Amino acid sequence: MSDPAAIRSSAAHQGFLEPLRMPLFRRIWIASVLSNLGFLFLSVGTAWQMTALTAQAGMVTLVQTALMLPMMLLSIPAGAVADMYDRRRIGMVSLALSMMSASALAILTWLGHAAPWTLLAFCALTGTGMTLFNPAWQASVSEQVPRDMLSQAVSLNSISFNIARSFGPALGGVILTLGGAAITFASTAASTMFAVMFLWRRTPAPSRLPPERIDRAMHTGVRYVLHSPQVRVVLFRTFWFGFGGSTISALMPLVTRDLLRGSAAIYGLLLGTYGVGAVIGAMCLNRLRHQLSAEGLVLLSTGLLALAACTVATSTSALLSGASLVFGGAGWMVALTVCNVQIQTLAPRWVSGRLMAAYQRAIGGGMAAGSWCWGRKAQAYSVEQALLGATAFLAATLLLGWIMPIKAAPPANLEPVKLSDPEVNLDLTGRSGPIIVQLEYRVAPQHARAFYRAMQAVRSVRRRNGAFDWSLSRDIADAELWLERDQCPTWHDYLRQRDRSTPDELDTQLHVRRYLREGSEIRLRRLLERPFGSVRWADDVPESPVTTTG
Repeated sequence: MSDPAAIRSSAAHQGFLEPLRMPLFRRIWIASVLSNLGFLFLSVGTAWQMTALTAQAGMVTLVQTALMLPMMLLSIPAGAVADMYDRRRIGMVSLALSMMSASALAILTWLGHAAPWTLLAFCALTGTGMTLFNPAWQASVSEQVPRDMLSQAVSLNSISFNIARSFGPALGGVILTLGGAAITFASTAASTMFAVMFLWRRTPAPSRLPPERIDRAMHTGVRYVLHSPQVRVVLFRTFWFGFGGSTISALMPLVTRDLLRGSAAIYGLLLGTYGVGAVIGAMCLNRLRHQLSAEGLVLLSTGLLALAACTVATSTSALLSGASLVFGGAGWMVALTVCNVQIQTLAPRWVSGRLMAAYQRAIGGGMAAGSWCWGRKAQAYSVEQALLGATAFLAATLLLGWIMPIKAAPPANLEPVKLSDPEVNLDLTGRSGPIIVQLEYRVAPQHARAFYRAMQAVRSVRRRNGAFDWSLSRDIADAELWLERDQCPTWHDYLRQRDRSTPDELDTQLHVRRYLREGSEIRLRRLLERPFGSVRWADDVPESPVTTTG
């Protein structure tokens, strides 16, 4: 008789690897492992090369800051571009930038012209390329696999980096020892996934509307985050987790040199054990999800990472430090994968690139700020004090689990709903506006409080999808009459707002119907605002009745 536990374990393992059965996802995933290997070669090579060029701890930790700072500064524009244009082309351009930057750094290092600030500058350029690439790549996961495999696909994408982390630092250390920094940087340039992106025959979904301006697209993404409480909590927790957790990888070159008196090979092996732990954490994640909530997984991961930082700070044994890093890597992987899945599960397709960019900015900003902060502490005091300070900080963030817990995202249909075009009898262009939308509700007085509470959910939906100046009013002469009013800057902005509605959001809006006076209907008016002085008609020019919606 079969063991039920073994059957469940086998089923979970099979489900975890299921996306790899899809050829497109498999090709891109394998290429991403190779590309992540190259990125880690760069990280290992520049960090170790910096220790050879300067004895300042702050300069060494600035390597990770230089790699992550573009993620904090450019991720929102990158996410907007990923939602507006062909993600395949964006991927190819950004990978080409990273490849050229790594190649230039290899040449300069070979010629002996790579000074400390030169290393940081090319780290920032390579990080810029990866920042532009990541939102387009991660947002396209939903195009490569069915939605019921999204969680496994996101986990596998996270694992692709951590498989590379398992072997990349050790392999990078070997390349660094045998060939030097220039060959290490050349290996980064050779391992990008440019060819696979070039061969991906993606068919972009057609849009009846022209792309938004980049500034408006960025503003729309920020508004969506501001009016989505669950998304805000996940991003806030991600930032502070990255701030505290970044200390291990940022200070690892100094831990190897100052605490363990080790070589480049030891440095690579220590980072390798961190990556092995991350892979173990990813492989256990499916089983852990059945036993712990999303918040429980993040709290467990934070505790493991704090324990690893404390052990590394007090250890003088490479074996003990490496063993503790296995647990730290598992904690790092599990927490970030949980947060990543939460964001992707909450992201409608129209804003998925911008939300993934916001997540990328949260983790990248946390790591960049944390690397700088803990590096300054290490320089002012010692490496041990910096690691112990990060341990105390991570322990303190456990309190956030009670103040703002991460709640599991319920299953949702996030595909946009095709709505019929509104009736128009004016000559409108895409830039016509502002457009005022007014809805009239007749609500029985005994249902007024319940109606008001239901309209707060409608308010969030309207505002995060693009409406401005939302208001809800009650007629002082007619207690049953309520007026909802908002506006969009232009006609195209209004049409985009309509195209963004998902089934769950429409249900939220239809929920208020239960409070309407029996026999009454919602009355909708769409108005073209005409501020004084905005229209100057000549007396002999008739008003045109021609209608245009595009």
